[in-house]
Amino acid sequence: MKTNPLKEGSLTENSAGLGTVSRKMVRERAVELAVINGRSARDVSKSDWEQAKRELTGEPDMDPKEAILESAPESERWDPVPGSTGHKVPVAASEDEDDEGRSDNERLVEEGIAGAEHDQMRQATRAAEKRDRREP
Repeated sequence: MKTNPLKEGSLTENSAGLGTVSRKMVRERAVELAVINGRSARDVSKSDWEQAKRELTGEPDMDPKEAILESAPESERWDPVPGSTGHKVPVAASEDEDDEGRSDNERLVEEGIAGAEHDQMRQATRAAEKRDRREP
């Protein structure tokens, strides 16, 4: 038979033991939580009661299923089909990428480099033509 969890916890205040947690203690703490959260003392929610109970009885802050999940290794936390290796989904091309996967910025840089190389070749050709005209 399950025992009432409210009778299992004990508290201390200023190093003095307060004894077993009672419903009155949980109610007082729930009211405090409601006021802390900006509600009136008469507007205590179910979550205030649950939080007060957890705080006073020393229960974990999370639900037991979450606690089990958190205790599992990171690599095993979400495995919809245990043992399944899955497959890698191809990365969808972005709107600003071309068929080769280059972004707009990459294409602009490449065009700029190609243009600069072309200008350098033209300047080198003109300089060579001027040299050739000067030499007899």
